[in-house]
Amino acid sequence: MDWNPSIGIPLAIFGAIALALIYFLGRPKKPGQGRRMPILREGGGERIEPTFGEPAIGASGESAQGDLDVGLHEELERLGSAIVAKRGDAANAAAAAKGPAPGARPPQPIERIVTLFVAARSGDLIHGTDLVVAAEKAGLAFGDMGIFHRLVSGKAEAGPIFSMANMVKPGSFDMRGIDDLQTPGVSFFMALPGPLSALDAWDAMLPTAQRLAELLDANVLDEERNALGRQRVAHIRDELRAWDRKQERSQIRLR
Repeated sequence: MDWNPSIGIPLAIFGAIALALIYFLGRPKKPGQGRRMPILREGGGERIEPTFGEPAIGASGESAQGDLDVGLHEELERLGSAIVAKRGDAANAAAAAKGPAPGARPPQPIERIVTLFVAARSGDLIHGTDLVVAAEKAGLAFGDMGIFHRLVSGKAEAGPIFSMANMVKPGSFDMRGIDDLQTPGVSFFMALPGPLSALDAWDAMLPTAQRLAELLDANVLDEERNALGRQRVAHIRDELRAWDRKQERSQIRLR
């Protein structure tokens, strides 16, 4: 059979193409083909390319979710610290809102102090528990400086009308050991100026001291520790009335 180039050459080309298609289409697929493979960074580090449906796996074989857990833990710690700080601020704010202890005197110069004493009878002592009960019955409240005070109703921030301290130094009362307290007496004192006029404060302090003395079977004494008589009371009232008038004149001049 004679070779016909016009027929043989096209047939040879077609056969070669067919063999090439059979070769490439019949090759087995390599593992991992069809998805992205890890791309190596310079220096051997491996950058993880995320794939759908599978967790990203790092070089150590651990899930990247571990990094998320660490980040979340740190954020929760930060948030928790902020909450603790806010609680501390709230506690401080609450303490500030309470203000000073009952009987705290506002920052104001003291121009005069008027004093009375309630002293136990000769040979006797006043017991702590009896004193506390009598103080409460007389309308006194325990507060600032560890002593008792008479306050203006509804205006405790104005300071004490007068106060009651222990006659024995340092003058304060330790409520933790009040059962063991024994004292020869207590001192009443009012610092001027105060929340009331001097005469009104005196008219509140004197009956309170007398009531306490009655409850404790004790004596009321003046600032020199002498028995307080009517003449001395009248003299003190005159002095305090004059002091109030002087204060009124000073305030008028300042207006």
